[in-house]
Amino acid sequence: MNQHFRQFYRLKVDPIPGLVTARRGERIVAQSRAARLMHETRLPQTIYFPRSDVIGLADQPSEKRTFCPFKGTAVYHDIDVAGEHLADAAWIYPRALPESEEIEGYVAFTPQIIDQYDAAEGFPAQTTDGHISSPIVDWLLREAWYIDDSATLTQEIARRFSREGIAVWRLNVTMWSLHPQIAGASYVWRRETDTVSVDTARHENLSSEAYVNSPIRYVSEGMGGVRQPLTLDEMEFDFPVMEDLKQQGATDYVAMPLPFSDGRINVMTMATDHPDGFTTANLGLVFECSAVLSRYFEVHSLRMNASTLLGTYLGKKTGARVLGGEIKRGDGDEIDAAILFCDLRGSSRLSEEMGTQDYLALLNRFFETVTGIIESHNGEVLKFIGDAVLAVFPVEEGDAVACSNAELASEAIAEAMLVLNSETDGIEVSCALGACFGRVTYGNVGSGDRLDFTVIGSAANIAARLSDLGKTLGQQILFSGEIASRVDRELTPLGSHRLHNVNTPVEVFAPQADLAVDR
Repeated sequence: MNQHFRQFYRLKVDPIPGLVTARRGERIVAQSRAARLMHETRLPQTIYFPRSDVIGLADQPSEKRTFCPFKGTAVYHDIDVAGEHLADAAWIYPRALPESEEIEGYVAFTPQIIDQYDAAEGFPAQTTDGHISSPIVDWLLREAWYIDDSATLTQEIARRFSREGIAVWRLNVTMWSLHPQIAGASYVWRRETDTVSVDTARHENLSSEAYVNSPIRYVSEGMGGVRQPLTLDEMEFDFPVMEDLKQQGATDYVAMPLPFSDGRINVMTMATDHPDGFTTANLGLVFECSAVLSRYFEVHSLRMNASTLLGTYLGKKTGARVLGGEIKRGDGDEIDAAILFCDLRGSSRLSEEMGTQDYLALLNRFFETVTGIIESHNGEVLKFIGDAVLAVFPVEEGDAVACSNAELASEAIAEAMLVLNSETDGIEVSCALGACFGRVTYGNVGSGDRLDFTVIGSAANIAARLSDLGKTLGQQILFSGEIASRVDRELTPLGSHRLHNVNTPVEVFAPQADLAVDR
């Protein structure tokens, strides 16, 4: 243990000689000759009274709980004094941790309850705390902010705790995320491998027995922290993970909140296999560092959430461009790309026949299917427009590759509709697809403070119009001549057609019937 740190972190209980009285105005709330004074680094000195010497203390505790890694879990009690009811006015540690066993079962008052404490023979002298410093504190202030990902930060903090003399065997940081599928991620460091594994939890996992009966849920829902020596015959907490860790050789466990500035509570847990468990100085150092660590992890979380949300709402490639700074109106590029427009047919009919909830489930299934196919063909969904999908296949490996990707994705979507049809109890589901190739503007448009990242240009307009024309011609898929001339597959010409808001006629093609069916 770093001796400079040990010198300044202190937890000490002194008996107070003589009669001690606690008053609220002129009323006596407690009076005792056996009161005790607790000194704790960075906290005000606290007076504890024997429970029998407190007036009006409720027999049963309230629902409020708080946690201290050195004292344990505090339960709160109401007090009634001279007709005044004071909610959560006092706390008791019914099962204090070993380093605080001298105050187990004693009562202390919340600061606003007591106006004055009197000690007939005076209070024990107050000692002055120094400033806590150590190599890890210097590292946190000077170097840790360079680390730009949570896994590396978790690994480095575990290593540095170990160098300070804390026998960390396992360290886990769990952070919640803003993601449509992933509820959060846990970064778990283990001493035997000196590596960090990343475990993700889906939203549905939060209803599982493993999570419900876990200290992670307990802490993250604001119920306080958890400190549990694992060598005791009787344990205050009985989470299954503790028994698992005990079987693996752990002797002490702590789970502490890492609160973010927005109120969300993330969690850091540590386990040790040292025969004596964690010391007061061990946990004092950890808690001194935890506030700064919370800020670093919050920065990582904000960056990850921003990337996730932009990718979720704009697409991965487009989201990356916005996150990279393309956020002003007019920011964008002129690019060559194949544009695909896919429209679910008969939405009004489907909504009436299926009912709202079933129709919404179908619509989400449709979007999920189409999106998966587009992305698997190196395209990106730019947006959902009502019941339609607008996608872009940028030229990255040549015009022919982009057009071929759009053509193959279109036919794969048509095939997927056959599967979707089999899941709708005889209700017909189909879509109309149009694809065109050309130069488009790929960037921000909109008002000064409300922008949309999209594609603008005749190719996008023609793709949408071809989707509409397919309904008239009885074709599920239509391609422009620009697509047909760039793919190595023979397409069926359907002649020249005038499209709404398109100045010149467009040569229109469809997949060959046998290929469209056989694929």
